[in-house]
Amino acid sequence: MSLLTAPDRRGTDSNKWRRYNADVLPLWVADMDFAADPRIADAIRARLDEGVLGYGRAMDAQREVLVHALLRDHGWRIEPEWLVFLPGVEPGFNMALSAFTSTGGSAMQELPVYAPLRAAPGHWGLTLREVWQRPTHGRWISDDAALEDAARASDALLLCNPQNPTGRVYTRAELEFRAELCLRHDMVLISDEIHCGLVLDGRRHIPIASLSPEIAARSVTLMAASKTWNVPGLKTAFAILPEAGMRARFEASKRGMVDSVNILGLAGMSAAYGQCIDWRDAVRDRLAANRDMLAAQLPAAIPDAQIQPAEAGFLAWIDFRALALPAPAASFFLDRARVALSCGTEFGEGLEGWARLNYGCAPELLEQALQRMAEAVQEYREQQA
Repeated sequence: MSLLTAPDRRGTDSNKWRRYNADVLPLWVADMDFAADPRIADAIRARLDEGVLGYGRAMDAQREVLVHALLRDHGWRIEPEWLVFLPGVEPGFNMALSAFTSTGGSAMQELPVYAPLRAAPGHWGLTLREVWQRPTHGRWISDDAALEDAARASDALLLCNPQNPTGRVYTRAELEFRAELCLRHDMVLISDEIHCGLVLDGRRHIPIASLSPEIAARSVTLMAASKTWNVPGLKTAFAILPEAGMRARFEASKRGMVDSVNILGLAGMSAAYGQCIDWRDAVRDRLAANRDMLAAQLPAAIPDAQIQPAEAGFLAWIDFRALALPAPAASFFLDRARVALSCGTEFGEGLEGWARLNYGCAPELLEQALQRMAEAVQEYREQQA
């Protein structure tokens, strides 16, 4: 029996499926439709069976699960005390900015990038120094000179690896250059690596903090089971801070705004990293197949749409600009095809002609959405003829 199932989520509490009317196919938010590995649910039930649901914190055994997983998956040997548990990655990078920057400073990041990370510097009175990636020979690339210029005037580097929405995975050389920028220009490194478990095609994710003790000592690395094992509702993540002083400052930055982690989330996270590797591998295979199907069928269905297949994750970043649609691409497909995509402007200004599509779903749903989108474009063109 397949490890993956995609149950009908209509009528449930799913934010993904409740945001729009029932006739809309929701391919927007970064939430897959696959049911979680049953072993995660079993671990949560076992914790419930203990009966008492008081305040809790991660146990030594749960820390050791993550220590082992990071060595197994990424070749990164960490210490248990480096881990700080959080209710999400988004609170984590906001905590880091609060702890290690000051109002009036600057933070740099590469765009396009997903909305919460893009917005975070503004929450703390920081100037965002943007470096725009450009599609080059099938990969999204930033200009090194532009990165250097931004680094000279920045206090922090916000990194998203694997990258959302483009789906690119940074190479070792690219990461080494960014690490050198942080060392050369005295920047703190805040790395959102939430999609790292979903690298595709046999790639291996490299945590940037693993490159050297020097970069580790000025880094905050953020990870979670939420995307890889499709358990974002458990609201559990972790930060890795090897340097004790930084770790203390990071913890202090909670300031009553960030609470402790849900004890059921800790149980589910431990099961995911410790027991559910075959499920993760199965979902990687499914995502690669969906990605390849989309990349093969999109040019025939909508000839002027452009897509560069992702290297990780379940998000397709699609260029619809050549269609000359009468509205932002996501609005057009929502209104005329009843398919919900994420609007390009969420990821940077001037991106109305782009949209992000979530293919972490049953292939039948993806095919249905693509057919609807193609028919909407064809109808629109006939009306304009």
